[in-house]
Amino acid sequence: MKVLFFARVREALDCPSLELTWSHELGSLDALQAHLCATGGERWTEVLGEDNMIRAVNQAVVEGDCPLADGDEVAFFPPVTGG
Repeated sequence: MKVLFFARVREALDCPSLELTWSHELGSLDALQAHLCATGGERWTEVLGEDNMIRAVNQAVVEGDCPLADGDEVAFFPPVTGG
């Protein structure tokens, strides 16, 4: 499973991407996000726990929790602001 980080998220984590082995413990988007926070530490929890974090699975933005499968690509984007 490939996990990508974009824009401010990438900069704050100093990590453009990760390759993870899919498992049943990482079988949902919320479980993956919780795993990343637990293993990454306080900074990862702060960044990935930001309100309105945009998450995508296989290049489609998803709302709420989403099941994940082996080979999926997951992306995290900061909330969009505009003016």
